[in-house]
Amino acid sequence: MFAPKNILVPTDFSEYADAALKKAVDIAQQYRGKIYLLHVIDEQIRQCAVDYCIGSEVVERLETESVKASNEKLQKEVAAVTDARQLEIVFDVQKGNPAEVILAEQQAKGIDLIVIASHGKTGLIKHLIGSVADKVVKGAKCPVIVIKP
Repeated sequence: MFAPKNILVPTDFSEYADAALKKAVDIAQQYRGKIYLLHVIDEQIRQCAVDYCIGSEVVERLETESVKASNEKLQKEVAAVTDARQLEIVFDVQKGNPAEVILAEQQAKGIDLIVIASHGKTGLIKHLIGSVADKVVKGAKCPVIVIKP
């Protein structure tokens, strides 16, 4: 019988990712598993665009603020789902290519199950060029549950 103990839930803070987290919480409660909630900051701020450039200190400040805001959002999400439940949820913010970071986390943390939303904030456009969920399903070395909207 499959009883996942380490569940990875990537989030982009969309309503679809929230649904994936709720499903992961149900699974974790049933099997007394641990949830790893992960947000990946995809786009690095570009210092120059065409003929306009911003200083590197401004870029660093924006990146720092983005990580801080993401951590605060994750903290609120964890508080919302664990108020009345006894669950262990660990959260993290990383920078990089979302699919690559998710797959690397799967290996690093010994993840048994990934629960991911089929669509995120980018919706149809992302689907047309290859979604993060598709890449994760294809590259994962563990079962993946894809939550559809």
